[in-house]
Amino acid sequence: MSEQLVPLGEIVATHGLEGWLKLNPFNPESTALESIREVFIERDSARSAHQLEANRPHNRQILIKLQGIDDIEAAKFLIGANLSVSQDALPALQPGEYYHFQAIGLEVLDTNGNRLGMVARTWSAGGREIYVVIGDTKEYLIPAVKEIVEKIDFDTGKMIINPPPGLLDL
Repeated sequence: MSEQLVPLGEIVATHGLEGWLKLNPFNPESTALESIREVFIERDSARSAHQLEANRPHNRQILIKLQGIDDIEAAKFLIGANLSVSQDALPALQPGEYYHFQAIGLEVLDTNGNRLGMVARTWSAGGREIYVVIGDTKEYLIPAVKEIVEKIDFDTGKMIINPPPGLLDL
């Protein structure tokens, strides 16, 4: 299985007795599961494909029902696993748009050309996406907003940011 998978969330609990699962989405605002039927459950180095029967919002989580997982005992086995989807299954974007996960691995520089580090992961906080940038001696949390992220160049692998005063001191 060589396709690129995108993690959407972590399965954190069962819900009820009929195999429903609670998913903590990495991006609570995402609507990706509304149009996707095939999902992948990943734990450690194991991966298995499943058909998504149903899903619905539940507070800040998503309740999901996988085909063939029909009771609480089968569902318990999936707690702690990540739910991912094929990158090809994600909705197409308009020119100039990108998914936040695509920023992982980009080199981050400020507008003066100072290297801050590399985007190691994204993090959802309060409905906003944050880029976690690992530098040589420090970790930076950079809000993924156009007021701060000046430019992303996937061809060169660089992200240019214009941090407000104090952001890099946190």
